[in-house]
Amino acid sequence: MSSTHTDAPQSARYARVLTIAGSDSGGGAGIQADLKTFAALGCYGMSAITALTAQNTLGVTDIHGVPPQFLKAQIQAVVEDIGVDAVKLGMLHAPEVVEVVAWAIDHYRLPNVVLDPVMVATSGDRLIAEQTVGVLVRELFGRAVVITPNLDEAALLIGHPIENAEALEGAAQQLLAMGAGGVLLKGGHLPGQEVVDLLATRDGTRLRLASARIRSRNLHGTGCTLSSAIAAHLALGAPLAEAVTRARAYVVAAMEAGAQVKVGQGHGPLNHGFAPVPMHRLALATGG
Repeated sequence: MSSTHTDAPQSARYARVLTIAGSDSGGGAGIQADLKTFAALGCYGMSAITALTAQNTLGVTDIHGVPPQFLKAQIQAVVEDIGVDAVKLGMLHAPEVVEVVAWAIDHYRLPNVVLDPVMVATSGDRLIAEQTVGVLVRELFGRAVVITPNLDEAALLIGHPIENAEALEGAAQQLLAMGAGGVLLKGGHLPGQEVVDLLATRDGTRLRLASARIRSRNLHGTGCTLSSAIAAHLALGAPLAEAVTRARAYVVAAMEAGAQVKVGQGHGPLNHGFAPVPMHRLALATGG
C-alpha cells in the first residue's frame, strides 16, 4: 500500500462525542457500549475512562478506579486537540471523580452534557460509593442538559420508590427540583406489557414515550446505550426531544435485533451494529 504525505484540503469534520464513564471488560455496557453506539449512529467517539471493571454477563467481580488526575489528563488530551460536540457521563464512582468532571465542563464549556447516573448494574451490583450521590446531584445535575435515571436510580435519588406509570410525572418533578435541566425517567422496571418513559424539562416540555415490552434477557447496557444515543443525536444537531425520541427508537431496535442471540451465560448485550450508518461529515467551521 502506497502513501503520500501531501495534505488534502480539509473542509469537513465529524460529529464528536466524548464518553466519560467506566470500562466494561465484557463489552456490553460502559465505555464499550458507548463507543459502539456513537459509531453505529455515525459519530466520532472518544473516551475518558473513570474506572476499570472486571465483569461479564453474570456480574461485576472487581472495580479499579482511575486516579482523578489521570482522568483529567484524558479529558484534556481529547478536548484540547479534537474538540467535543456532546458528552455522555456514565459511571462516576467517587466524589473526586465527579469534581474533575464538573471542572472540565466549566473550563472547556462542554456542550450537550447527558448524565446517566449509573449507580447499580443490571446484575444488581452497586457501582457508586454512597457519599458520591450527593456530590453528583450538587455538581452535575445543573450542568447537564438531561439526566437519564432508571427507576431504581430515581428512587435512590428522591428517597422513595416509583410504583406505577402515573407516578413518573411526580418523580420527574422532584428530580427537576433537585437542579436537573431535563429528566428522562425510564420506566422499564415497572410491570406490564408496555414500557413507558417520560421526558420532562424545566421549560414545561412533557413527552411520554411508550412501546411494547421486548422479551429478552439481553438487556445489559441498555441505559448506557440510550444515554449515548441521546448524546450522539445532540452532537448531530437535534433538539433534545427529537434526540431522545430517535435515541429511544435506536435502543428498541437494537434490543429486538439482539433478543435471540446468546452471548455469555447471563444478561447479554444489545445488537448495537444492527444498522450502522456512515460517519456524518459536518462543515468545518473556523477553529473547528
